[in-house]
Amino acid sequence: MSLRPILIHPDPRLKKLAQPVARITPEIETLAADMLATMYDAPGIGLAAPQIGVGLRVFVMDATRDPEAERAPLVLVNPEVVWESEALNTYEEGCLSIPEQYGEVTRPAEIRMRWLGLDGATHEREFDALWATCAQHELDHLDGVLFIDHLSAIRRQMITRKMVKLKRDMARA
Repeated sequence: MSLRPILIHPDPRLKKLAQPVARITPEIETLAADMLATMYDAPGIGLAAPQIGVGLRVFVMDATRDPEAERAPLVLVNPEVVWESEALNTYEEGCLSIPEQYGEVTRPAEIRMRWLGLDGATHEREFDALWATCAQHELDHLDGVLFIDHLSAIRRQMITRKMVKLKRDMARA
């Protein structure tokens, strides 16, 4: 396992549609292990492959917030939403690719997702609360959508300007 650098918005790779994974290979297993290590180190509750510059439909997540609780990492390859509730939830979302910026996003409160696991089998599970929000946020990344794309144009532009400044300051350091 190795930590991978996380891309910071704006970066054109974050806006591209990720490609499906044909099959589980040792390279995909290594990618997943690196992504989990990177996510936990950041720290975050989700990370999509495009956020580390890999244009594949893979994301990892662990929305266990209690530091005393056992970790519950998930690796989702080629995920898709197969059902979503009519009920909605609004969460203040953040993103490892948009550090220190947050915004309220409304999404379905519950979803059922289907994906390919590292074991090569198809998995299906319902998510609610923070798990549902996280899964939808990460799935958006695979489609080139950032949480700020759900915000007003003015708020999105303001956050983007802050990220441009942050990247400029990081380059000087």
